[in-house]
Amino acid sequence: MPQPGATHALPVVVIGAGPIGLAAAAHLLERGLEPLVLESGHSVGAAVRQWAHVRLFSPWQYDVDPAAQRLLERTGWVRPEGTALPTGGDLVEAYLEPLAATEELRGRILLGAHVLAVSRLGLDKTHSRERAEAPFLVRTVVDGRVVDHLARAVIDASGTWSQPNPLGPAGLPAPGEGDATPFLLGPLPDVLGSERERAAGRHVLVVGSGHSATNTLLALVALADDAPGTRITWAVRRSSVSYGGGDADGLPARGALGAQLREAVQAGRVELVRNAQVVSLEQGADGLAVDLATPQGVRRIVVDALAGATGFRPELAMLRELRLDLDPAIEAPRRLAPLVDPEHHSCGTVPAHGADVLAHPDAGFFIVGMKSYGRAPTFLLATGYEQVRSIAAHLAGDERAARELQLELPATGVCSATPLSSADGEAADACCGTPEPAAADACCGTPEPALLGFPTGLAHGRSGR
Repeated sequence: MPQPGATHALPVVVIGAGPIGLAAAAHLLERGLEPLVLESGHSVGAAVRQWAHVRLFSPWQYDVDPAAQRLLERTGWVRPEGTALPTGGDLVEAYLEPLAATEELRGRILLGAHVLAVSRLGLDKTHSRERAEAPFLVRTVVDGRVVDHLARAVIDASGTWSQPNPLGPAGLPAPGEGDATPFLLGPLPDVLGSERERAAGRHVLVVGSGHSATNTLLALVALADDAPGTRITWAVRRSSVSYGGGDADGLPARGALGAQLREAVQAGRVELVRNAQVVSLEQGADGLAVDLATPQGVRRIVVDALAGATGFRPELAMLRELRLDLDPAIEAPRRLAPLVDPEHHSCGTVPAHGADVLAHPDAGFFIVGMKSYGRAPTFLLATGYEQVRSIAAHLAGDERAARELQLELPATGVCSATPLSSADGEAADACCGTPEPAAADACCGTPEPALLGFPTGLAHGRSGR
C-alpha cells in the first residue's frame, strides 16, 4: 500500500471517454490534477457513435464544455456555429476527437480498457479502518489481461447506454426476450441508414414513450414515404401519450418532435396502442409474435422487427465494493434523486448541482453524467459539465468554487404537455406545465437520455431527399 500522503500523487481515474468524461479530464488538468481516462470502447465517444445518425436537441452553444473549449482553442479550434444542431456523429468528429487529440489529453486516455470493478486497495466494503486514506483500486481488462490502476479519486462517467431497460413489465425481461435478439433493433436504430433493410416494407413495433421512441417513430414515418408497405405500431404503457412542450419548449428542436409525431398518429400513419405491456415474445415462421396485455385482454401482434425504447438504467455491479448512497428507487445519488425523480419533480430544468450533492460515503468517488441520474430522464450535457467542474474544484481543495454553481439552460418548457385523451385523440390538459410535482402516473419521464433530437435527414416529419 502507498505510504501516507502518497495517495495525492496518484491520478484521478475518469471512467468513460464520452463528452462528460473528457470534460472532467479537462477540468482536472486546469486544476493541476492528473487525469487518467479509461474507455471500454476502441475510440472516444464510443456510445455516441452508436446514435451518430441522430441530431441533438441542444445547439452547439450548450454542447461544448468551457474547460474543454479552452483546451481546444490553444490548437486553433473554433467551436461550430452556436445555434446549429449537431448530430451525434458531428459531436464526435468536430468536438470529441479533436479534444482527445490535444497534446494535454492524448497520452492520458486508455482505450479498450473495460472496467470490471472499483474498490479500495486492500479493503473490501466491510472494512472501515483507514479507509479514507487507502487509494482506490480500479480493475480493468485490457487486451484480455487484468490490469489494476490506483487512483486518488474516481469519477464514473460511463453512462447508461450499455444497460437498456428490458421490454417486460415489473422491470424484468419478458419471457422469450432473450431469444428475440434477431428481431430487436435497439433503442435508436438507424432505420434510414444501416438498419434500413430490416425495416423497409416491414411491420415494425416501437415500445416506449420517450424521446428515443419519438426519434425512431419519426424516422419510420419518413421511411414509409420511400418504402411502401412499411407498417408502424407504437405501444405505450400509459393511457395518455405525451408529445412534449411544443412551442413552449426552450429547445425548439425538442418541441417540434412531438408536434410531428402527433400529426403522424392522427393521420393514421402510426397505429398507437395504449395501456399495453409486453408480456411475452415468441419467434415464429411469420416473424416475432408479441403478446401485449391490454385492458381488453391479451393482444398478439406479429412483427418483423421491434425497437425497444424503454429507457436505460445504471450499471452498478462494478461498484459493489464501494460504499454508495443511492436512492433505492431510481438509483441516483440520494441527494440528487429528489431533483430528478420523474414521479416527483416538475418538468422544469433540473437545478445545477455539484460535488456536495454527488458525494458518496466513500470520499473521492463520484458518479456523473447520465449515470448520475440513475433511471431518471431529461439529462443535458451542460448539466454534466457543471457537475465535473464542481468536482474538479472540490478535489483541488477549492470548496468555494465547488459550491458556486452556475448553469444557464433554456427552459425545458412543458416537457410532457398535451397528451392524447383516450376518447378522441385531441389534446388534453397539459400535465406538467406548472412547477408543482407531477403525479405518479403523469406523462412525464421515460428513463432515457434527453439530449437526442431529430434523426438525420428529417425535417418536419419528411425525409430530406
